[in-house]
Amino acid sequence: MQLGLDGKVVVITGASGGIGRAVAEVFAAEGALLVLHGNENVNTLRAWAGEQPWSQNALVVNADVRSPETLAALTDLAISRWGRIDVCVANAGIWPAEDAAVHEAPIDRIRRTIEVNLLGAMWTARAFFTALEACGPRDDGHGASLMFTGSTAGRFGERGHSDYGAAKAGLIGLMHSLKNEIVDLDPWGRVNVVEPGWTVTHMARATLDEPGTIARVVRTMPLRQLARAVDIANTIAWMSSPVVARHINGQVITVAGGMEGRVRWEPEQIDESRVRARLAPDDGRPS
Repeated sequence: MQLGLDGKVVVITGASGGIGRAVAEVFAAEGALLVLHGNENVNTLRAWAGEQPWSQNALVVNADVRSPETLAALTDLAISRWGRIDVCVANAGIWPAEDAAVHEAPIDRIRRTIEVNLLGAMWTARAFFTALEACGPRDDGHGASLMFTGSTAGRFGERGHSDYGAAKAGLIGLMHSLKNEIVDLDPWGRVNVVEPGWTVTHMARATLDEPGTIARVVRTMPLRQLARAVDIANTIAWMSSPVVARHINGQVITVAGGMEGRVRWEPEQIDESRVRARLAPDDGRPS
């Protein structure tokens, strides 16, 4: 299936992480021109991107998503290199691994989680919309796309991680507003959210390696398996397509094996070794 992404300019924030790299790989396979964002791990990202067969089609940029100014500079670099921006994947995020009730969590942690996950996505959208206003819509009618990477924590909550859940839930409200604003800049522009559940990435690997965690996680999922980073990336690319998803706007697509807010399986019905056997070996790649 042709997604119409060949030659499209795609900005991906948080491209140094497991999902971000998978998104880069999927878009690169579609022939897109990439602007890959990193911050603390930007040097690792630059080295990795330089080893890829599509490296000549990738620009690696360092920016702090908490800073609107550095994100504006990122989009300026993208336009100076590629002429415009067609797709933006606001994927950058953090997940504090330690459980902490809201009255016990350090204030600095709460602020940082919300600043990166929610405000960082808003500043990314702001920079993208500014670039879209400057460049205007494409002549071929292929509309621009903004994708947010949310989380099932924003839908069901996550005990001990209220800061993360609140930030991801905020992306839904942000999307519902921006889907109405983007069409003022591009009549075919769209804004959507992909909502992963538990996904095997470097960020989650340590938690998932704790005995009993996988069984606890998949108890609420009809599909007793965990998502791989490429599962999320494929969904993002499909949703970003101006061809096959051109009429999908303001939607949340959940990629979580049918996760529900109720228990589906008891621990004795879950074979952790079988679930682990279905994991791709590179899904825990370091970020």
